[in-house]
Amino acid sequence: MTVIVLTNCPPGLRGFLTRWLLEISAGVFIGNPSARIRDVLWNEVQQYAGQGRALLAHTTNNEQGFTFRTHDHAWHPADHEGLTLIRRPNTKSLPSPTTQKPGWSNASKRRRFGRG
Repeated sequence: MTVIVLTNCPPGLRGFLTRWLLEISAGVFIGNPSARIRDVLWNEVQQYAGQGRALLAHTTNNEQGFTFRTHDHAWHPADHEGLTLIRRPNTKSLPSPTTQKPGWSNASKRRRFGRG
């Protein structure tokens, strides 16, 4: 089983994939091509995705029973003791010590003067 998910890709690429896969929702393709055809399709997706993103998931003989590949995603597959997990980027930035206000915190002031 093979699943390809396209986001913000050219319509021609979607039309190309419908030759071998069934589009079950906008940008979501599913089918059961051979491994050779799957690799050829993925190469075409990577070449013609343009500004878009793509994800390929397919069955394989491992502990999870599947594997996946990404193209221009912020989330990347990472191997963790034999399991493939998704590594998401940290969007929160920690405040640097220079941006913190000097002096006592509000909680400390309330505790100090017996108001909290």
